[in-house]
Amino acid sequence: MPPVSAISQQIWDMKYRLKTAAGVPVDKTVEDSWRRVAKALAQAETTPVRWQKQFYKALENFTFLPAGRILAGAGTDRNVTLFNCFVMGTVPDDMTGIFDQLKEAALTLQQGGGIGYDFSTLRPKGAPVKGVGADASGPLSFMDVWDAMCRTIMSAGHRRGAMMATLRCDHPDIEAFIEAKWEPDRLRMFNLSVLVTDAFIQAVREDAPWELTFGDTTYRVVEARALWDKIMRATYATAEPGVIFVDRVNRRNNLWYCEEIHATNPCGEQPLPPYGACLLGSINLAALVNDPFETSATLDLDRLRELVPTAVRMLDNAIDVSRFPLPQQRHEAQAKRRIGLGITGLADALIMCGARYGSAEAVELCETWLAALRRSAYLASVEIAKEKGAFPLYDQEPYLKGESIRALDADVREAIAAHGIRNALVTSVAPTGTISLLADNVSSGLEPVFSFQHTRQVLMPDGNREPQEVSDYAYRLFHRLRGEDAALPAAFVDAQTLEPAAHVVMQATVQKYIDSSVSKTINLPADISLADFKDVYMQAYDMDCKGCTTYRPNAITGAVLEAPAQPEEASLQAEAPPSETNDNRETGDVVYMSQPLDRPATLPGRTYKLRWPESEHAIYITINDVVRDNRRRPFEIFINSKNMEHYAWTLALTRMISAVFRRGGDVSFVVEELKAVFDPRGGAWLGGTYVPSLLAAIGAVIERHMIDIGFLQGQAESAEEREARVANAGGARMPQRPRQCPKCGAASLVRQEGCELCTSCGHSTCL
Repeated sequence: MPPVSAISQQIWDMKYRLKTAAGVPVDKTVEDSWRRVAKALAQAETTPVRWQKQFYKALENFTFLPAGRILAGAGTDRNVTLFNCFVMGTVPDDMTGIFDQLKEAALTLQQGGGIGYDFSTLRPKGAPVKGVGADASGPLSFMDVWDAMCRTIMSAGHRRGAMMATLRCDHPDIEAFIEAKWEPDRLRMFNLSVLVTDAFIQAVREDAPWELTFGDTTYRVVEARALWDKIMRATYATAEPGVIFVDRVNRRNNLWYCEEIHATNPCGEQPLPPYGACLLGSINLAALVNDPFETSATLDLDRLRELVPTAVRMLDNAIDVSRFPLPQQRHEAQAKRRIGLGITGLADALIMCGARYGSAEAVELCETWLAALRRSAYLASVEIAKEKGAFPLYDQEPYLKGESIRALDADVREAIAAHGIRNALVTSVAPTGTISLLADNVSSGLEPVFSFQHTRQVLMPDGNREPQEVSDYAYRLFHRLRGEDAALPAAFVDAQTLEPAAHVVMQATVQKYIDSSVSKTINLPADISLADFKDVYMQAYDMDCKGCTTYRPNAITGAVLEAPAQPEEASLQAEAPPSETNDNRETGDVVYMSQPLDRPATLPGRTYKLRWPESEHAIYITINDVVRDNRRRPFEIFINSKNMEHYAWTLALTRMISAVFRRGGDVSFVVEELKAVFDPRGGAWLGGTYVPSLLAAIGAVIERHMIDIGFLQGQAESAEEREARVANAGGARMPQRPRQCPKCGAASLVRQEGCELCTSCGHSTCL
């Protein structure tokens, strides 16, 4: 059956429908996409026709949802990987090795894989570099290089790449790492997580000293509790860094005997060793509920047990038919055959069964459902091992001693002992934002429903936009069964109204049955106190989670939408005639126009003088503004210099940027793109800061202007001032509302599962 809702149809057409290079559809229907994927994955079988039919049956009606890379890439001739995520090789502490790793990262991002890196192997800033008579610049400087590289690569030709960076809690540069995202434009392509050890948590609780070391050298000794507070304050203010409980990750790894983990994929559900890779797929629990909203409502466990073995086989086959960016990744994947089978639609399934997310009843249902999934998945992997053999690095004695394996039912352990197992790790709960939208907008992964209903703006063929209601699957089903006027039962609870403990208990419950990890964002109110915020992380540790990621509305990640109006600038407003306001739409504090504004006769503006070392003459940058709805915003730019060498490209640049400015919306991306340009001949030091190119310098001028006029918020305070402000911010309320999507412009960007997801167009920062 085709997608029911318009958003599902659009997501399929935009992201997963196979088209020619000219944009002509090859997949005529969603069923064609299912057939393409089923046929491609069946090629790893000796009887592909038989398995193709069974694989199609699993995909039908969105019951099993392979991750986006499989849906988009399987059965195509595109040079892309079917793996969503990788952790790259260990970064050597030398210049050659560092840039070899940068090249490998670029190749992986180009083929569509998200990547994770541990930068703890790089010596701290100021450490001597023997043989060259210089001091090391530290891991953050090289992270900046990775960040710039990622900005320039469109991942698989569709979206920007996603990266995770980790640093150990005892690295001498950990404090700089913690504070990196205080700068709104720094390391935007990275998610950041601190590798927190059990020893560090104990030191925090005992208020003990904590050594920051590299190699055999102790660089400093700090108070563990003070360092933990810095992590908490930064996360409270900027939603990063996250926390990974790395000792627990390694202790509970099925492959504890042959690998050590120091990093995860960008959204955290896959802790992986160097060159580790994992395929992902999710069982749609919402599609398995019988008698929804009735007292007899229940998840059909027989269907679940029937579906899981097929899903496991499909993911195992994908290892063999996938391309890999690097040979090391292929070797790692085939030696261990990791897969990540998980769930989506959990919150909708709970609602349909009458259980409030986070309640004792919901926990009990999750225990039953996840236990059944885990058991079926492991037994299915054993059955494939009987037929095709165990994963090459399977070593029975240490494998069976693994902490997660010992938690399995006795008969499952006996089956593994008798026949081996095909996949070293079997389960994971990944971000499913886009594929959940594809599946008629079921709730995502293990997350609660973010919003039951909202309005999106749809671009019509004539260029106009029309409002369209988007609603959650369970919400829509309830009203279809009970009538539009029926009151919602108490089980209908969303992320905005849940208490933090409900998030944590659900994450811990699901993690109990997952051998890898889970992706979860704990959405918190803006006015939560710092003390209560810190308690969330300690609860996550005490309840055996493998990590913790939170999101609280804040002034840095929500800078554009939350930028205050400038009353003193109101008198400068150039009033537009009525004809200029037609075809406008307003989203939050940002106005979008289908037709560009005409230029008023006079505009306020400023001129900036820029000196560039390679240019004999100064460059003058004039930015004029318009004031609309009591908000001043850039309208046009002029770049002039006596140096005629730059005339052609500066003229082209001014015309292009001015055209963008006049279209309205969030134009701050202009700054981001310009500042990411690196000149291969080298940049220059301006005001004590290294600027990689003249274009980047122009971008910095535009950014400074946007901050000065209040279009963007600046971050000029000291670290001490920042910490003091954060510590006293508990009573400051900020509206917890979706933010603006950088792709479609709608105010529907939400944070969940460690990702930014647009509920209007499906844009996601995760891969």
